[in-house]
Amino acid sequence: MNGTCNKNSCNYRRPIPDVRVGFDLVQISRILDSVGHFGDRFKSRLFTHEELAYAQGDAGDEVAGSLCAERLAARFAAKEATIKALNLGDDGIGWKNIEVRKLRGGACELALHGPVANIAKSMGLTGISLSLSHDGDYAGAVVAMTFEPPNPLLFEQRFTHAQ
Repeated sequence: MNGTCNKNSCNYRRPIPDVRVGFDLVQISRILDSVGHFGDRFKSRLFTHEELAYAQGDAGDEVAGSLCAERLAARFAAKEATIKALNLGDDGIGWKNIEVRKLRGGACELALHGPVANIAKSMGLTGISLSLSHDGDYAGAVVAMTFEPPNPLLFEQRFTHAQ
């Protein structure tokens, strides 16, 4: 970090990290319909064993289907939001390479595997934040990713010449 200080103030200049955000909103009833229509084939293509185990959970039979669909919809939204944040729309990645993990305290985190992890690493990924929500017939997810700051010389040229 470089900067200048005098007796009244300090001015530090450091490169700003690259931040990318992805968002997706999923209709829960569409996930429920897909599960009903395609069954295990749909679920096993999109979700890891751990995601399915959590989604199916301990709920009684009356709420199991809707609770499972709600949880799967939120996870699907997180996968889509991740694809958007990494700009992987046309890269044909596997859905299970993006996994939502439930933490003990109730929050969730993202785990990237295989080609998605490799792409993120090559882009300089330094952090991932995930927020899931659901209300009524919708589940949504926001994914924020931080990447290594750009080259300071290029950063400085880009913004000092633009003024």
